[in-house]
Amino acid sequence: MLGVNAQYNKGVLLEPVLKTETTSIGQKIVYPDFANNEVSILKVTIPPGKSTGWHKHFFPVFGYVMQGTLTVKTKNGKSNTFLPGSAFSEVIHTLHNGTNKGTDDVVLIAFFMGEKGKPLSEH
Repeated sequence: MLGVNAQYNKGVLLEPVLKTETTSIGQKIVYPDFANNEVSILKVTIPPGKSTGWHKHFFPVFGYVMQGTLTVKTKNGKSNTFLPGSAFSEVIHTLHNGTNKGTDDVVLIAFFMGEKGKPLSEH
């Protein structure tokens, strides 16, 4: 994030969280050309032993884990684990399931770069 600090007053601390050109499985991030772009930011809480259910996104989604450990498994059996303070780019056009295998809630902030009036995911 070259030169970002120069844009703010001294004393303002900027800490890089994520800078990527690919999803968590290496897919190139491509922004769709929607007629009505809309960003949705959601706080997602996954209780211990629960999961999101298998789903997929058709546009970029980014997550930041605030609490707990999130395990995301794709249909091909590969999985990624995200710890508190980590950020990730969700897979696109790929079925995946986020699971809380821990004993505390997983709390994350999810940023959906979708289209107004359309669902955020599909099962």
